[in-house]
Amino acid sequence: MEENQRNETVIQYMPLIHKVVHGLKINNKDYEHEDLVNIGVIGLMKAIEKYDASLNVPFINYAYMRIKGAIIDEIRKTSRVSRGKIKAVNNYYDAISTLQQKLLRTPTDKELCRHLEITDEELKKVYETVHQLADVSLDSILFDDSTNETNLIEVMSDESAPNTENSVIKKEQLSYMKEAIVKLPEREQQILQLIYFEELSMKEVAYIYDISTPRVSQIHGKALLKLREYLGRVYDND
Repeated sequence: MEENQRNETVIQYMPLIHKVVHGLKINNKDYEHEDLVNIGVIGLMKAIEKYDASLNVPFINYAYMRIKGAIIDEIRKTSRVSRGKIKAVNNYYDAISTLQQKLLRTPTDKELCRHLEITDEELKKVYETVHQLADVSLDSILFDDSTNETNLIEVMSDESAPNTENSVIKKEQLSYMKEAIVKLPEREQQILQLIYFEELSMKEVAYIYDISTPRVSQIHGKALLKLREYLGRVYDND
């Protein structure tokens, strides 16, 4: 696309960027509206560059996801969660990948602790970090910007999204997510069901299972990491 045509497209879709920004309830006060709009423009330009019409996904839906992803990714970089905690989560992902190649199976918590040279309590804190970063939208936790969705972040619900139920991307993601969920242990499946579909609070889930709220947080975070791990393998093999 020529530069003049690209600039015209950006101008044409500026209302969409403003709609995305208005729809995001962001807790981070470091960004003003115009800051987020400028970040959204970058996301829109990526959408223009990468859009593939052969997928039969409307450009407005694809652009919406790219704009939202760009904004969320930028906010994630300045999240209140410390760099040390983010690093611990990244180290966890690296350990999972390394041990899977070595063991040809998913490593246990004990094996992860031994590889990372951390205690069981420190591993639990990694799971708690994932829980802390989690959005109320399950698919936005599990899919990063490489699949046109969001990453582990501290942002919330978006009420302005175009209807993408019929898009190829959304259907593919939902299919993979369902496959991943049924591979979890039964209790982890049940807890995700209660949190995301029954919309119970952590405290209510803790009462149901007669465990502490921090323990629910740990199980929740651990389940999300397992789902991310599975989905990462699926997309790597595509």
